[in-house]
Amino acid sequence: MSAPAQPTACVIIIGNEILSGRTKDENLPYLAKRLGQLGIPVKEALVIPDVETRIIDAVNDARSRFTYVFTTGGIGPTHDDITAASVATAFGLNVEVHPEAKRILEHYYGETANPARMRMAMVPHGAELIANPVSAAPGFRLGNVHVLAGVPRIMQAMFEGLAHTLSGGDPVLSRAVSAEAREGDIAEALEAIQAEHPNVDIGSYPFGLGERIGVCIVGRSTNRADLDTAMDKVSRIFQALGLDPSESDPAATN
Repeated sequence: MSAPAQPTACVIIIGNEILSGRTKDENLPYLAKRLGQLGIPVKEALVIPDVETRIIDAVNDARSRFTYVFTTGGIGPTHDDITAASVATAFGLNVEVHPEAKRILEHYYGETANPARMRMAMVPHGAELIANPVSAAPGFRLGNVHVLAGVPRIMQAMFEGLAHTLSGGDPVLSRAVSAEAREGDIAEALEAIQAEHPNVDIGSYPFGLGERIGVCIVGRSTNRADLDTAMDKVSRIFQALGLDPSESDPAATN
């Protein structure tokens, strides 16, 4: 019997503020790391504007190709928060006031629960709410699509609340080896290692830290033995050049 397929994820980041450079996205790094820990590697990520047709097309494409889809952004109270309605259209559904979402928002905002804020109670018909323990306004799940807030701390809290509902595979493990070498010095040998270990995703990342210039090789795999064998070979490449490789990722520590 063949092993079950590894579940996969796609992240769709929605917001003109990300595309303009005004806001730096923090959601993709968080989701990629956490989903990898759950054994659900992120295989694709998109950054798209607050445009209905783009959201519809992106959601429909992603939900047909990946086990899970996560969107961030566009579920607030303003005119450009169109994610809920766009996702509903992608599924051929209407949006409607969700009674529980309405109750949550009325309780949270009290006398300040104006029509703009109550728009956040509108979700696609049949959607399941995703709790928001930070600012009350819920996200929602529809099929394999999870619609989350764009503010990082809110998105993170929402994700952690739903993480236990996801069916993952083997956790994605990683190992980094770096040295003060140039990519061109190791490219040919690195290509051979990648060919020998197709189940290990090997990436090459040059770095510059002050006077130090080097390269960090990062391997990722769900199989610890394969990962270690491949990365031990990477270490030996550096050693053959007379270098002392370090088991670290300068980009992660700088």
